[in-house]
Amino acid sequence: MKQRAPGAIGKRIQAKRMKLTRFSPLRAEGPGGCAPPMRRLKRWRLPPGGDCLGGRLITLPDILLEDDSLVAFDKPAGMPVSPDPWEKKARVSLMRLVRERYGDSVSNVHRLDTEASGVVLCAKTKTALDFLSGQFQSKTVRKLHLAMVALLPPEEGATHSTHVRDAVGALPGEFTVDLDLGRDEQDPKRVRVYKKRGGKPAETHFRVLESFGRFVWLECRPITSRTHQVRVHLAAAGAPILNDSLYGSPSAVLLLSGLKRGYKGLEKEKPLIASLAMHAATLGFIHPETHEPAEVASVLPKEFEIALKNLRKFTRAARPGAA
Repeated sequence: MKQRAPGAIGKRIQAKRMKLTRFSPLRAEGPGGCAPPMRRLKRWRLPPGGDCLGGRLITLPDILLEDDSLVAFDKPAGMPVSPDPWEKKARVSLMRLVRERYGDSVSNVHRLDTEASGVVLCAKTKTALDFLSGQFQSKTVRKLHLAMVALLPPEEGATHSTHVRDAVGALPGEFTVDLDLGRDEQDPKRVRVYKKRGGKPAETHFRVLESFGRFVWLECRPITSRTHQVRVHLAAAGAPILNDSLYGSPSAVLLLSGLKRGYKGLEKEKPLIASLAMHAATLGFIHPETHEPAEVASVLPKEFEIALKNLRKFTRAARPGAA
């Protein structure tokens, strides 16, 4: 029988634990500082307190781009960037994990809704933070979100929908929503539309990418950066984002049984998209050191890809401008 040196087994176990604690490797930059799309690697570690997200132990999200002045992360749905006052019980936030690794000098340049996934940009120095924050304030940052919405019938639609949707309730190929937004005094977790004083100007440009009857796949380009801006603007148009617990419709659920004839799946069917159906896909800005245009990109979560595949397979997709 082969003899092992004392402590050999312990060292081997320790080596395996070290593999679990590794952070995802940096992705090579492409032209213009853009990280080429890569699928998210699932690397987990045991953080202090055993924090979980979606039933999984979590670690710092994948790094999309990093240099001496900035770092961009691929935030998963359900992780707050920094907890709001009503989220103080949240044991994990992106910025907590960031500061555990990089120290307190790193700051997030912008916010992304807790329920959403996608690109979040952080600055490593005050000079970079000031330079990047200035671009958000001057509205020169190029933000692109992708969202799946559900068209509500007129009786369920919001009171502001008449200026966007046509006579049959459809969305135009391109449209803009520019309703003022502000916190709801009755419920500070929510944001509402203000017709008069109390709100701040908010503008979002939308483009229909594909239409699947009741469900529509949209490109969203927020010009301003108000809290919940894209979500509230779409809800005001009578087309809330799927699975939006604050502004959506509980009856709007994307199920395979609703698309596929003769569906013979499980009785307790899960929706094709379970999280908020909005993804921050790209973020473009002027780099604080090179002063050259840069762009960071995040690939769609797998559940989005599966949902689109089934929608295209079992429904007749209509694209704006198609004959």
